[in-house]
Amino acid sequence: MDPRLPRRIVPRSQILAERAYLTLERFLHIEAASGVVLLIAAAIALVWANSPFSDSYHALWHLPLSIGLGEIVFSKALHFWINDALMTIFFLVVGMEIRREIHEGALSRLDQAMLPIAAAAGGVIVPALIYLSLNTDSVRAQGWAVPIATDIAFAVGVLALLGRSIPSNVRVFLLALAIIDDVIAVLIIAFFYSGGLDFSGFLVASVGIMMTLALQRIGVGSAYAYIVPGAVVWIGLLTTGAHPTLAGVVLGLMTPVLPVPMRETPLEALSRIAEELRSGDAVAAKDVHRLARPLRTLRLARRELLPPVVRVQTALHPWVAFCIMPLFALANAGVSLEGVELSAGGANYIILGVSLGLVLGKPIGVVATTWLMVRLKWSQLPPGVTWLGVWLIGMLAGIGFTMSIFIAMLAFEGESLLGAAKLGVLLGSLIAAALGLALGAIYIRQLRGLTRAQ
Repeated sequence: MDPRLPRRIVPRSQILAERAYLTLERFLHIEAASGVVLLIAAAIALVWANSPFSDSYHALWHLPLSIGLGEIVFSKALHFWINDALMTIFFLVVGMEIRREIHEGALSRLDQAMLPIAAAAGGVIVPALIYLSLNTDSVRAQGWAVPIATDIAFAVGVLALLGRSIPSNVRVFLLALAIIDDVIAVLIIAFFYSGGLDFSGFLVASVGIMMTLALQRIGVGSAYAYIVPGAVVWIGLLTTGAHPTLAGVVLGLMTPVLPVPMRETPLEALSRIAEELRSGDAVAAKDVHRLARPLRTLRLARRELLPPVVRVQTALHPWVAFCIMPLFALANAGVSLEGVELSAGGANYIILGVSLGLVLGKPIGVVATTWLMVRLKWSQLPPGVTWLGVWLIGMLAGIGFTMSIFIAMLAFEGESLLGAAKLGVLLGSLIAAALGLALGAIYIRQLRGLTRAQ
């Protein structure tokens, strides 16, 4: 700071407010915190659904919520707006994560991507086989995909609880595996859990995609401008019979990984305009007309310091992690234990198939496929990752939660079987998380022993 400039006095209340905001901002980007909030929301739902106030729990999510213009009214239950509308934003973030990893992350090079791709495939096939071996009936077999999914936020959040002693490559491997897992889950939803498709809806979705491409082509970088095209894609997919949340994945994959082209770099523009404003008298004169253009350029340069895929994902992360996902858990994790009749329709086998698929199938599939890839010398373990680290990754991949519950709701219509599937997801994910923390503690001790030995 220039000592010749007069020091401005800032009110203490403003200083405290700024500190509180910074603390809140740091908290909202702590991965472990989002996992804890998600778990609390699920626990509240489970307790509420089995309390004397259970009727109010179920009644809440069936409240109608309508939007309309004139005589055109679209009315759906609150449950629909959470699962089919808000979760589109969750899938938008998933699509952006996939886009970033393909562009510059663990999936940007084939030699780096081969191992997590193979591990993710093993982590999908083995849980599905375990489930199907226990549920051969055609109705129960519809849930074969429930134990294949990994909840990225929850899995990475549990890993974050283990602290900084865990090698960074373990986190990268887990993140890459979970993202590929989500890609497979999205494809499964699209091909196996979408009803008879009305292809006229694809024309509507195509219009939304063309609108998005046109806006990108003319250099529109504001995320708000893409709300209308995104809504058109969502309506189109809803019309087709495919799950409308897939619109989020489509738009996420289309998000640019490079900033909007400018005649000068954002930093050059910021430096030039700051110098012009400092040397001129437009600010002192409060001349709105003279300030309009440089302020617009300043806003554009500040926005384009980060590419859209990073900027939008970062902005949406707190909303998804601390609002949308907990709200989804609150609306869907409330399984009434009275409504789940273990003897009816093989519900007990669904619970067993889902929970064993997550707790045993995931780690066995991940580790076995990884071992085979290394054994055949088609790939090698990332630096700093031991086989115990691979077991840790596999166990944390067994935390299905959000995505598994989402697939369960597409797979089953009957309350009893759906409740059994949800209960299996909750039990399996909780056991996988607990075992992952225990295995992580052992892994940390192993790493410290290796460090001392060196």
